[in-house]
Amino acid sequence: MGIVAMVAIERLVELRISKRNAQAAFDKGGQEYGQGHFGVMKFLHTSFLFAAPAEVILLDRPFSPWLFALCVVALVGTMALRYWAIRSLRGRWNTRVIVVPDFPAEVGGPYKYLRHPNYVAVVIELAILPLMHGAWITALVWGVANFFLLRVRIGVEEEALSLACDYDARMGGRRRFVPASSKEGQDASE
Repeated sequence: MGIVAMVAIERLVELRISKRNAQAAFDKGGQEYGQGHFGVMKFLHTSFLFAAPAEVILLDRPFSPWLFALCVVALVGTMALRYWAIRSLRGRWNTRVIVVPDFPAEVGGPYKYLRHPNYVAVVIELAILPLMHGAWITALVWGVANFFLLRVRIGVEEEALSLACDYDARMGGRRRFVPASSKEGQDASE
């Protein structure tokens, strides 16, 4: 349960970064898109942090040291990917969809390989954090809910970026979630 608490603290740090970046984006003329789904996203991600420990306690899930260790390694990887994405976007990263017109789409860092590295980290985290202690129901239910939420979120985000900047041209043939081989990436951008 200590790791879930650490992830919750990490989320609070992200919210602070997001709030600061949102204000800076608005100061530069940024526009927000997709406010309708943001409340659902907050509920989903907050309730997840309570559901996983509740399942472990209420359903007396068995602890597997090898599964726990594997999940910890994967969790560290997701955190590294998330903060690589945050660092690459600098002041543009946000938990909300706020786009500053004419700012070029980011193509460095993990964005060199895929369109949505932060969402890749979230998808993996929603699976591994509950599985650390065998909470497979939480992993499944919140994973499916997140799938449907991301379909909306990514649609909103990509449409907003396409309207506001050179997103389509700069992202080229990059896939959303799984990096293409260098040959596929070259073919897609030709």
